[in-house]
Amino acid sequence: MTATATATVRADCAADPAGALTFDLAAAPAPGPEAVLLLRRRGAAGTTVRLPLTSTAPGRLRAVLPPSADVPEGRWDAYVEEPGSEHPRTVLPGLRDLRALVDRTPDTGTATVRSRVPYPTLDGRLALRCWVRAPHAEGGAIRVGPSGMSAEGELYGIEAGEGAVVEARLPGGPARVHRVPLTASGQPGVGFAFTLPYAPLAGGPVTEEQLWRLWLIPSAGAKAVRISRILDDVWSREKTFVYPSRRVADGVLATPCYTAANDLCVRLVPGTA
Repeated sequence: MTATATATVRADCAADPAGALTFDLAAAPAPGPEAVLLLRRRGAAGTTVRLPLTSTAPGRLRAVLPPSADVPEGRWDAYVEEPGSEHPRTVLPGLRDLRALVDRTPDTGTATVRSRVPYPTLDGRLALRCWVRAPHAEGGAIRVGPSGMSAEGELYGIEAGEGAVVEARLPGGPARVHRVPLTASGQPGVGFAFTLPYAPLAGGPVTEEQLWRLWLIPSAGAKAVRISRILDDVWSREKTFVYPSRRVADGVLATPCYTAANDLCVRLVPGTA
């Protein structure tokens, strides 16, 4: 059944500074009593969250996702579920007031960082992108130089210590890792900084596109933390945050980029591409 055929519910979404999300639904016909807003995790059968719906006005219902709710990382589709109904009703996106999510700055001592961003899917449904990171390395400003990139960010739940580095890792095949030192920054609100030259990444043969993933290791022997940017209202940076490319060894093009999950990477493309 298509989204259009089941499009009988529309939800406005609003975020508050504490991280709570409020869903105000307009449904026709109105769902029966004990209906809930159902969040279903994509690709994880049986993983659901049910939020009670309460009436706020004739034809209007409200559900609240509190910041403390246990919502694992992933993409969640929204439905209205009614007792006795065989199929839940599709929810379409309405107005999204996400101003409170822009440039959020949780306390740096926060052990677990949670971020939830409502967004419209490509086929016009309402979905929720959730991240749960403990600890977390939040990417910030990126500057592209003639032969590499420099980046800053903030650490949550950890502090940088002796031997802190950033690792660029190329997954698949023989393990390839390149490390650069992590430096503390004196700028207010900036917890770490690093500079990554491109030439060492392109030192091996680049015969096809390579995606080097960036990890932060806060001290010697510590567990690596993925560098991502999740503390705002952008659910996917993959195609919206575009940085300049630089030509390195053998004509290879190197470009900072984000994945669809907002993880920071460096993309290498062969000069023949």
